[in-house]
Amino acid sequence: MTKTPYVPPRVWQHLAPSGGEFASINRPVAGPTHERELPVGKHPLQLYSLATPNGVKVTILLEELLALGHDGAEYDAWLIRITEGEQFSSGFVEINPNSKIPALVDHSSGSPIRVFESGSILLYLAEKFGRFLPTDPAGRTETLNWLFWQMGAAPYLGGGFGHFYAYAPEKLEYPINRFAMEVKRQLDVLDRRLGGQRYLAGDTYTIADMAVWPWYGQLVRGHLYSAAEFLSAHEYTHVVRWAEEIAERPAVIRGRRVNRTWGDETDQVPERHRSSDLDSARAPVPDSSSTRS
Repeated sequence: MTKTPYVPPRVWQHLAPSGGEFASINRPVAGPTHERELPVGKHPLQLYSLATPNGVKVTILLEELLALGHDGAEYDAWLIRITEGEQFSSGFVEINPNSKIPALVDHSSGSPIRVFESGSILLYLAEKFGRFLPTDPAGRTETLNWLFWQMGAAPYLGGGFGHFYAYAPEKLEYPINRFAMEVKRQLDVLDRRLGGQRYLAGDTYTIADMAVWPWYGQLVRGHLYSAAEFLSAHEYTHVVRWAEEIAERPAVIRGRRVNRTWGDETDQVPERHRSSDLDSARAPVPDSSSTRS
């Protein structure tokens, strides 16, 4: 039996949940749904996040900074359960009016500074600590080229391909094919670049690699949407080489465990308040009512 083609109405209305697995957190308006203050720990940097690809970008950078001896990069990482709508609390919306993780507050000097959007957080921290962002104009610009490439490209991978391939309530051929084609084009862009460079911006590991790896590196390694075989990811040999090299970095191994609540229990560190939390099999989740001392 042929389905009746969908004809958009003259005016769209939100009449039914939309979004498959994440339908309960999708809505056509912004703003808070409930009152709740965010907890604040003892470190100047307070991160509110979840170990999605966007969240992992920031914890990798923080762990890389700590590995270089930047004590000022010590941080508290508080868990935001997005499937439970915690990103819509009044406290979180005050930090990020877009209600998306990750969000950061820097209490290190004077009035707290809020930083939202993962790319903005990476740039803020790289400039604050003077690391992972070249200072020469050519190197800095090339790093930012690839950082912003990721900001523009990844929605086609996540909200496009990932949604329709892994999370939509039914498999639809047209959107899966459409977004698979685009993701493969993006992988080819990366593969061509990495065929002549060790890292995205050149010979130096930068925030561009930290932004791209949790999405495209994990995709070709088979850790995103279980789609590596479907996309023939093994064909992008330079991306695979780059992805595996970064995956072996100790700070990356540590960073990807922070705010993680799924998978192997030894990889789960729901909240991180000291470096030793990452040495245990599973860090406890402290009382969220705790305050900064």
